Amino acid sequence: MLVSSCQHPTPWPRGFYSSASRPSGLSVARVRIPQGPGLLLQPPFSGLGSTATPPDPIAGLSLLLKRPLQPHPTPDVPSRRIFHRPDMSSKLHLSPKADVKSLISYVAAKTKVINGKYHRFLGRHFPRFYVLYTIFMKGLQMFWADAKKARRIKANMWKHNIKFHQLPYREMEHLRQFRRDVTKCLFLGIISIPPFANYLVFLLMYLFPRQLLIQHFWTPKQQIDFLDIYHALRKQSHPEILCYLEKVIPLVSDAELRWHMTELCTKIQHGTHPTVHDILALRQCFSNHPLGMNQLHALQMKALSRAMLLTPHLPPFLLRRRLNTHMAVIHQLDKALAKLGVGQLTLQEVKSACYLRGLNSTHIAEEKCRTWLGEWLQISCSLKACEYQGRPTNLLGVQKCFQSTRSYQKNPKGDCGVGYHRYHL
Repeated sequence: MLVSSCQHPTPWPRGFYSSASRPSGLSVARVRIPQGPGLLLQPPFSGLGSTATPPDPIAGLSLLLKRPLQPHPTPDVPSRRIFHRPDMSSKLHLSPKADVKSLISYVAAKTKVINGKYHRFLGRHFPRFYVLYTIFMKGLQMFWADAKKARRIKANMWKHNIKFHQLPYREMEHLRQFRRDVTKCLFLGIISIPPFANYLVFLLMYLFPRQLLIQHFWTPKQQIDFLDIYHALRKQSHPEILCYLEKVIPLVSDAELRWHMTELCTKIQHGTHPTVHDILALRQCFSNHPLGMNQLHALQMKALSRAMLLTPHLPPFLLRRRLNTHMAVIHQLDKALAKLGVGQLTLQEVKSACYLRGLNSTHIAEEKCRTWLGEWLQISCSLKACEYQGRPTNLLGVQKCFQSTRSYQKNPKGDCGVGYHRYHL
């Protein structure tokens, strides 16, 4: 809106502006007055016949001076919003990692509850199946624990550059047994590869637990029965081995060694336990011709393999290699066990060590097992590695061969009074 100074008849009041304070813009005839919110001006005076009230220039200028002149209007700037930070102590903000852990713990707790209900249902409605199911699940847990322990031992060996024979006795024995268990489970893994073959695997596991399953999946009664069966199988090779020892006596060149060999075979046939000195006196016979490992025939190596619970259905060169490897491992175990001490072993460890070396320890008292194991270590640690491959300790295995074989039909458990001297070859 434009306001003209000549249209208003009333002159400017005296002293309204001084010469010093008068704005320069008032000297201009026409002044542009911006309109906006809060500045309301009346319409211009149109003349004599108009009924509109003429504008008051004093009020208009006072409003104009109170509000600064803006030649170009600018858009309204939005007011600044102030956000107040909430109190962080009032709420607990968990990290994503903590949220995942809480979710896993919740799922694990719910799974445990459901598993408990399922076990109670099986025990109430299917008691026989529940027994097999419990043994199978515990066997899986023990086998998984063995696998983790074997992996930890292997990692420690790689990290510190430790060889197998440098390990402590318990770690060495754990690796040896775990390898045999994995080898036995490998057959089940192979036959379960074809589609829908897992149903056949479960049937075979139920029908042939001794041949297909490891000891973790045996019941306590099956453990005793199966160990007796295995011991009976290796005792069947004792007469054959003793017969071969008698045949090679004339081939021994040294007369003194030949006499010691004859006396030893006579003691074994009559059930007399040979002493440590009797066995160590013949170490030269078993490291050279005719009883050295390289001089044995295929039938003799098969008999030795059956006596050590190794498969005899291999070519002769593989049989010889496996016998050497097996005897070397036992010799390393003997050295580690001698360093540890027989007294540091538990009852289960003592019985397992005796059974590995040929004694059916399932029906023998603990003290007799420890005595027998001490004698074995005394002989084994007195031999060198090359002499151990010839196995002078094989003579311990043929003691009571004929008598134990004949008495086994009457006493399948083989736990007669002097049965703890039935050593393996």
